[in-house]
Amino acid sequence: MIHVRRLHNFVRMSRCVLLAAVLSTLSTYAQQPYSIADHYTKHEYMIAMRDGVRLYTAVYAPKDTTRSCPLIITRTPYSCLPYGKDAFPQFVGSQGERFLREGYIVVQQDVRGCFMSEGQFLDVRPYIPAKKNAKDIDETTDTYDTVDWLVKNVPHNNGRVGILGISYPGFYTSMGTIDAHPAVKATSPQAPVSKWMGGDDFFHNGALLLSHAFNFYAWFGKPRPKPTSNFNVPFNHGTPDEYKFFLEMGPLPNANAKYLKNEMPFWNEIMRHGTWDSFWEARNILPHLQNIKPATLIVGGWFDTENLFGALNTYASIEKQNPDNRNMLVMGPWSHGQWRGDTGDSLGYVQWGSPTCLFYLDSIVFPFFNYHLKGHGEPRLAEAMVFQTGANQWRFLDSWPPKGVVHTNLYLSTNGRLSFEPPSKPGQGQQYDEYLSDPSKPVPYTSEITHWYNPGFMVEDQRFASKRPDVLVYQTDELQEDLTIAGPVTASLFVSTTGTDSDWIVKVIDVFPDTMTSTLRFLGSPYDERTLRFKGYQMLVRGDVMRGKFRKSLANPQSFVPNTAAKVEFVLNDVFHTFKKGHRLMVHIQSSWFPMIDRNPQRFVDIYSAKESDFQKATQRVYRSAVWSSHLKLPVLR
Repeated sequence: MIHVRRLHNFVRMSRCVLLAAVLSTLSTYAQQPYSIADHYTKHEYMIAMRDGVRLYTAVYAPKDTTRSCPLIITRTPYSCLPYGKDAFPQFVGSQGERFLREGYIVVQQDVRGCFMSEGQFLDVRPYIPAKKNAKDIDETTDTYDTVDWLVKNVPHNNGRVGILGISYPGFYTSMGTIDAHPAVKATSPQAPVSKWMGGDDFFHNGALLLSHAFNFYAWFGKPRPKPTSNFNVPFNHGTPDEYKFFLEMGPLPNANAKYLKNEMPFWNEIMRHGTWDSFWEARNILPHLQNIKPATLIVGGWFDTENLFGALNTYASIEKQNPDNRNMLVMGPWSHGQWRGDTGDSLGYVQWGSPTCLFYLDSIVFPFFNYHLKGHGEPRLAEAMVFQTGANQWRFLDSWPPKGVVHTNLYLSTNGRLSFEPPSKPGQGQQYDEYLSDPSKPVPYTSEITHWYNPGFMVEDQRFASKRPDVLVYQTDELQEDLTIAGPVTASLFVSTTGTDSDWIVKVIDVFPDTMTSTLRFLGSPYDERTLRFKGYQMLVRGDVMRGKFRKSLANPQSFVPNTAAKVEFVLNDVFHTFKKGHRLMVHIQSSWFPMIDRNPQRFVDIYSAKESDFQKATQRVYRSAVWSSHLKLPVLR
């Protein structure tokens, strides 16, 4: 759930995450070293829930007791390490240090069934709408009972509570916002888990995010039979090359046969529930984001592989179902959770021109919490505080998507061109582009060698993919003026395959000029090696996948009729990007994106029980005629 470069780094960071995002990883820009032990007293409690189960809770209270302070809570499945009343984290990050320096009472809790808490853990424990007795517990009741105990028993609190969490703790924050205790005045679900199988974390439009799901559950997924302070041992891939590892693993059943040995219960659930069903429906939090009373600040990153969908759709769901609630959205140019401890001045090789995470801390998140929990002056916030990439500036808007968007079709055309004019020739089947998709040689999602996904791949230079024969490449002429897109992008394709199933990946790319002068103007930097790197750079702006058999329904997959045209339409997550004058807009279409996305056998089978013999080559066609006019619908901001 938490993005890191290597899985062992994930464990290391998790050990150092005080309050699993409230107190976060070591900051590269910390001020003077801050000693928690010098300023705080640590208390450990086992707080009883309404059904009698006790949850381990660490409370860090300021030694200065001359004033009352608000509580800020993070509930986490990732551990409250270090345990022991005299044990303090060695490191805190920028977000956590700010809460400490501002004198908050900081609380971290192991959720039910994790680490030192009692009870049974359930992944994304379903919400119970109509609770009838004390045995009807979910994460809303556990949060309510925790808050109630804290405000009554922790000395010198001012009766005001905030909740914050990133990723999985973001899910617990969302749950704590539903039916919230009256003391909870403000919450911030950040990159929150929201709708598994639909578009969040482990699935995008029915396609499995293989490297993320496998690597996460190979570490996180072992059951915990009794309370423990020990972490699971990280999985050893035996190679730094995840492409090689997963290709050699073969079909998905081999994950258990070769490595997991049937020891990871939720991995087995994923394998059993390959379509949308009651299991996934129960774990979809979005319809339950009702009765929201606290002010909410939803935070996400434009380049978050895991929970970009979660941030955008949590905001939209609260907005729709709670029209009177103070609900705001923050989207920065970040990978998963990057804002908690980085300066945010860059991602991968792409520079943003300012320390975006520092701006977020100083101008958004702390003014938000200080106002609602301390009563400090009303902050200058907006409905949507979003970073506009390409133009590289923060925009404070009164809605998201912004007003003034015009939906504009961009058509695939002849000779690899993109045009805002629709095709005029009447032919259907004669006008197409095609490629051979071979599951034994899938298109990689990154050019880097890594066994935990490259966090910068969502802005990575796509020239490595443009050169492949199994990737269709289309681009506009040089833009004569800036083009800004703001909102979701819809891919509307007319396709055929010689197989009976296929994945369709669409990528939207910003092609930088080849000329040095234009590149310098865009980067705002002197002539250096980085500038040379960006001559002709093909920056990924957005990409996503549709597993073809789910093109009409996640619950009822349908096969393709071989060599017969079919419409495949799906929505890519929102974008806020300016393609500068002199740049080009490029689109890639391909049928594999490995191992970020698992391989499609290109035969209509249950992929989770597929055999090696089920995988086959397929010839894919994408049509671009007047009748079958494949295009992207862009939200162009005028």
